[in-house]
Amino acid sequence: MTDARQPPSASARRRPEAPSPPATAPAADTAAKAPTASRLLKEQGILTEAENHFAQFGFEGASLENIAAAIGISRHNLLYYFPNKEALYQRVLDDVLTQWLAGMEDLSHSDDPQQALRRYIRAKLRYSRERPNGAKVFTKEVIAGAPRYGKAIAARVGPLLKAEVRTFERWAREGRIARVNFTHLMFIIWSVTQAYAEQEAQFALLLGKPALTERDYGKAEELICRMVIKALEPDAALDNPPRAD
Repeated sequence: MTDARQPPSASARRRPEAPSPPATAPAADTAAKAPTASRLLKEQGILTEAENHFAQFGFEGASLENIAAAIGISRHNLLYYFPNKEALYQRVLDDVLTQWLAGMEDLSHSDDPQQALRRYIRAKLRYSRERPNGAKVFTKEVIAGAPRYGKAIAARVGPLLKAEVRTFERWAREGRIARVNFTHLMFIIWSVTQAYAEQEAQFALLLGKPALTERDYGKAEELICRMVIKALEPDAALDNPPRAD
């Protein structure tokens, strides 16, 4: 009979060796692997639908279940791409802001005030026409006091706004434009161009149309450019013009 107190053999006491790592690329390479085209396509579909829902219902009113159902997937499947509603909302706003900021960078790199402003106003109106829901999501967040995206706005928009103001200041020193409060000038341009996304339905209703047309946006662009450029004509400067903050 075998003694139950007999210690286990050396082979039994030996711990099993950890499995060898597979002979593949290093872990760092795996972590840095770019997402597949199919994943990117699925993410974009989710983002587009989420933008529509956030524009209509706001952050609180939109639900992951309804967003997922609208594109024919389950809520669980949506969470595979975005871990929660907050992350999805942040990503929508990131994409909206990235597209908007591209136009701001172009303005700061120009040496022709009139052409730069025309391009900028045209781009802002085109954005309002082509991506109105993105503008509405952003506006809803700001009207609410930017509780979820305020830090990103300050960090991303603030430096570019300052760069724009410096560009305007340079043009003013060179005598190309009148000196006004350039920070508020940008606020006014943002407001009037974005109104064509936020209030498109009202504008179309008052014009007796189902929707604004390309010609309507062209007329708006022409008038906005005329007002802004006229206000910046050097001979329009006041005797004691206010400096930009």
